[in-house]
Order: sequence, then C-alpha cells, then structure tokens
Amino acid sequence: MIRKARIGDVKDIQKLLTNFASRGEMLSRSLSELYEALRDFYVFEEDGQLLGTSALHIVWEDLAEVRSVAVAESVGRRGIGSQVVGACIDEARSLGLKKLFCLTYKPDFFAKFGFKVADKSELPHKVWGDCIKCVKFPDCDEIAMILEL
Repeated sequence: MIRKARIGDVKDIQKLLTNFASRGEMLSRSLSELYEALRDFYVFEEDGQLLGTSALHIVWEDLAEVRSVAVAESVGRRGIGSQVVGACIDEARSLGLKKLFCLTYKPDFFAKFGFKVADKSELPHKVWGDCIKCVKFPDCDEIAMILEL
C-alpha cells in the first residue's frame, strides 16, 4: 500500500536511503533533514514493513523534484518504485505544477514516465542547494531529466 509518510517511518526511510547512499547512488539524508521534509515523502508498506519510498520536493511555483527514490533490494522488480514515483507525479499534477525534474543514475526508469534527458544548465540555480553536500560535488555524474506536466 502507498501512503504519505508518518513520523514513525523516518528511521526506516533513512535506512533505505542510506543503503544506496553508501554506494554513492544517492545523497544520504540526516534524520533532521528527513523530519523536516517528511511531508514530501510517500512510502510503500507491506505487512508492516516499509519497502519503498520517494519524495516530491517543491522548488518553485511551477517546478518540483522527484527525489529519494529507493526500494528494498529484496523486493526489486515488483513495481514498487513505479508506484511511489507515480504517487509523486499524481500529487504534482493535483498541485498544478508544470514541470518535474530528477537527477538520476537510472534514466531508463524515469523515461517510462515520460521524463526526458536535459542539460543540467536548464535547471535553476536553486536546485543545486543539496549538491554542495554531495561527495561528488562539483563533478556530478548524475543525469538530469525533466517531465513536462
């Protein structure tokens, strides 16, 4: 089941994200950051276990980022990632956003939703606020993608 994240989910969300962040596949998030951004998050829960997560982070009046997409490796290839990203896209539409972006190492996954590869310079400078925390900054090798809604 997909639902908005709750306070009790934060530590499980962090565990999922840390698994991928430790391999350099996404930014790690502190508990403080996760509590502050809790309303951005969706989770996929099954039998009391949190198995997937994603977040819709609003950047500006017409722009948001789909971020922190992670699925427990034990349940990969079951469509959980697609469901949590779909929830973000649905919310973005309901809010009246015009454009979504993501920074990813999995462009084929996001292309299934209609995201198109874009030059990072097309994204506003405000987007790069999290990048300074990344160990790969300023040599980012993630692929920028944009979805027009």
